[in-house]
Amino acid sequence: MLCAGQVFAQVSTEERSYLHQWEKAAVRAEQAIDTGRASSAAFEKLRKELTQYRQRFQEVKGANAERIDTLEGQIAALGEAPAEGKSEPEDIADLRQNLTVQLNKLRVPRMIAQEAYSRADGLIGEIDTIIRERRTRHLLERGPSPLNPELWPGAVLVLSRAGLTFWHETKAQISNDTTIERISNRLPAILALLLMGGLLILRGRPWARRMGEYLRQLGARGTGVWTFVVSLLQVILPLLGIIVLVAAVELSGILGLRGTLMLEHVPGWAFVILTFHWLGEQIFVVRRDSSAVSGTGGRLGEARLIMDALAIVLVIQDALNQFYLLENTTVESRAVLSFPLILVAALGLYRLNRIGRANIATAEAEEDQDGENRVAVGANRALSVLRRIVHFLGVVAPILAAVGYVNAAEAMIYPAISTLALFAALILLRRFLADLYAWASGQGAAAYDSLMIVAIGFVLTLLAVPVVALIWGGRVADLTELWSRFLDGFQLGDTRISPAVFLSFVVVFAIGYGATRLLQSNLRTSLLPKTKIDPGGQNAIVSGVGYVGVFLAALVAISMAGLDLSSLAIVAGALSVGIGFGLQTIVSNFVSGIILLVERPISKGDWIEVGGLMGYVRDISVRSTRIETFDRSDVIVPNSDLITGTVTNYTRGNTVGRVIVPVGVAYGTDPRRVESILREIAQSHPMVLLNPPPNVIFQGFGADSLDFEIRAILRDVNWVLSVKSDLNYEIAARFAAEEIEIPFAQRDLWLRNPEVLTGGARAAETTGGQPAPVAGGQSVQPDLDDLQVTPTEETTDSDGESDADR
Repeated sequence: MLCAGQVFAQVSTEERSYLHQWEKAAVRAEQAIDTGRASSAAFEKLRKELTQYRQRFQEVKGANAERIDTLEGQIAALGEAPAEGKSEPEDIADLRQNLTVQLNKLRVPRMIAQEAYSRADGLIGEIDTIIRERRTRHLLERGPSPLNPELWPGAVLVLSRAGLTFWHETKAQISNDTTIERISNRLPAILALLLMGGLLILRGRPWARRMGEYLRQLGARGTGVWTFVVSLLQVILPLLGIIVLVAAVELSGILGLRGTLMLEHVPGWAFVILTFHWLGEQIFVVRRDSSAVSGTGGRLGEARLIMDALAIVLVIQDALNQFYLLENTTVESRAVLSFPLILVAALGLYRLNRIGRANIATAEAEEDQDGENRVAVGANRALSVLRRIVHFLGVVAPILAAVGYVNAAEAMIYPAISTLALFAALILLRRFLADLYAWASGQGAAAYDSLMIVAIGFVLTLLAVPVVALIWGGRVADLTELWSRFLDGFQLGDTRISPAVFLSFVVVFAIGYGATRLLQSNLRTSLLPKTKIDPGGQNAIVSGVGYVGVFLAALVAISMAGLDLSSLAIVAGALSVGIGFGLQTIVSNFVSGIILLVERPISKGDWIEVGGLMGYVRDISVRSTRIETFDRSDVIVPNSDLITGTVTNYTRGNTVGRVIVPVGVAYGTDPRRVESILREIAQSHPMVLLNPPPNVIFQGFGADSLDFEIRAILRDVNWVLSVKSDLNYEIAARFAAEEIEIPFAQRDLWLRNPEVLTGGARAAETTGGQPAPVAGGQSVQPDLDDLQVTPTEETTDSDGESDADR
């Protein structure tokens, strides 16, 4: 172990100077935290400084890791150091000491950086806690109610004094000789800027429309791409005009101190107004081919007007905040001046919710089948959910402000408006990107249902998350802290999992996986077909290469990413037991699949029969085998059934197989003649092998015929049905030519007592179709139970179908 003096002795002069600076900054931060008197801005500045130190220490912590591992390996190779009282060779002792000195020299900066990193991280956490507590107290602080009429005159007086002060400053600045001289010297530039700004403001929108007509000649008509571009130009060009006018005013120097400070915010305010106006035009439009929300012109015109009003409210609210910074305004005056804006914003959100709800219902009812409208309606539904939340906040905010919680009301109503505008902008941007993708891909309306559109929406949503956090009061420092934690990753055993490690693993594994698939493709299409290996063996080789390649790719990816999974061995062992019990069937099928690929009792292309199913093997994987039946349906058979069950393989090793064709002839036919004819028919077929020769078997004397069978070996058993059909055709033709009868079954019915039926028929005729009456009012009917039928069997055909049946 090294003491503190030894530790600092092994640090260079430059590092020692940096550590002294860090020590001063850390002491200053601790004193500020202990007293708690510094402003939030001072704490933010101090936090930024500590973050820089922490980042430097983070880099030092991971430095020289490979060199340290090498030195530790060298020392371990020397073996354990001798115990006290024992010695080792002088050369080994010197080498051990030299390596130990080098190792300590590299470890010391890392040890110091680890301690300093922990200290800086703790101080940053304490500062964040103080700032959050202050902001919470500010939001929950209750002030005077703005509904108190006694406070209104004071607020009006403060506002009028500020206006008069601004006017007097500007008037004094204009009448100043220095200002007049400056204007005269810069007059051409000022006039040029004024002219340019005026043209951009007045003629910017017409110029944008003309540019759109030119751009539409390039194509993509009807996709909305150029319409979106033109709409953006209608915002950008006037905004540039306002920026130019602000530059002209600054160049003239006619404004005083307050005017100059307020002028810096004019471009931002113009951006808010133009953006909200653009959102209103794009979201609430009458034309259905380019609208996200459709409806009647009156309602949508009111909605666009409300959007403009909300933008003006945001601008005035920000102007008041700047005014509060410049003037010494009381809490009472701030409450009175802020309440009207909160009330107007709440009314605007209420009306916007009513209009949007009616228009979205209309859009959903009139949804067309084209992709663009589906994108619009889906966006409307997402926006409607957000709109309800914003509407709720808009109702609560004025109530809170009326009872004195003005800070909380402002923290709810204004971020709600900004969030609604942000999500509206995301919907329009998603629609534009969908139109752009549909145009670039050439898919047309089909592109709107593709996975790419879903991915675009997901990415835009992720990008909007930090913006939403900032809108609702999140600090940039909080976001950077979260991002730093994300990049730092988390500890898993002895391994730290970070995005860089994960990305490295994914890239290496993707490369290995792609190389494996490429090798499989080349083996399947180029190399293996040129060998004498059968298709089943080729499929087994390709599958084996795939499994081995994926396994090796995973191992290499884990190694390249620096993941040490040895500490997870115990956990993995415990999990494997539970997984083994829960996935017995899957494991059994997996092992069976490996056996099928290695032993190859069946191969791809074999004709097999298993479990009453018959068909061709089309694919063998590690879990199941796909069999294509003769009716062209695919049957997935678990591999364990093929290993543990009985399987008939008709084409294993070769395609030679036997065909059996039964036939019967009438009694009285010469059997030898029939045998000769059948043998001749079998030998004449091209698919029948002559070695061994086909046989004709006289099976015996049947009930209706003399039964024979042709038994022949075929070159390819896959043609057994075709061969059997050909032989039957030839047998029918030859037997007809040789006048050999193929019998069929006949049945004659003999009635022993037909008088029963005839007597009943005559009785019915005498009574008009009714049974003859007898004494007692009863009728005489034939007793069908007395009818006896004696069948006399003659000959039957091979199907057992008799004349009576026919």
